[in-house]
Amino acid sequence: MSSQSDSLPRPTRAEAEEAVRTLLRWGGEDPTREGLLDTPSRVVKSYEDFYSGYRDDPREILSRTFSEVDDYDEIVLLRDIRFESHCEHHMVPIIGRAHVAYLPRSRVVGISKLARVVEAYARRFQIQERLTAQIANTIDEILQPHGTAVILEAGHQCMTTRGVHRPGVSMVTSRMLGVFRDNSDTRRELMAMLNRPQLSEF
Repeated sequence: MSSQSDSLPRPTRAEAEEAVRTLLRWGGEDPTREGLLDTPSRVVKSYEDFYSGYRDDPREILSRTFSEVDDYDEIVLLRDIRFESHCEHHMVPIIGRAHVAYLPRSRVVGISKLARVVEAYARRFQIQERLTAQIANTIDEILQPHGTAVILEAGHQCMTTRGVHRPGVSMVTSRMLGVFRDNSDTRRELMAMLNRPQLSEF
């Protein structure tokens, strides 16, 4: 699933590689130097991985659910989902962890699907606020649970490696929907689950 407008046709691979050569020259390098000869093709190949989320449909990822839950009506939480994204303002990495929770109404989804939804949205040009909202809104729309909660903690290299150069700073964003927004007891229960120590093994 691509967000690219039909009015903006996708460049060819050759055009993308030539753009990398232009940036190398702009940076003061010689793209014909031996060590840089294969750099354009390597960069384009890496971009295919970095931005693979444009080829994924997060709603389709959540389309297969399960109703045999034996009346399970407690929080489902997937903690510490590592994600890698890229700042749409400077095209540098955003690296962090996502915590995704929902309170099932009648159906649950395989936990790997929650991680895949995070990745599908993360592997696009992003700002953290929008990424948080997209993950939460999609889970809430497709699963229709009693509530959905998404919390992201991330470091932004646009802040740590350029500009103000402040390493060690993390940004935290959250989106609470349904009972996680309206019921303070449910929200406190979620926060308590998140604050439990990591389990080293199972």
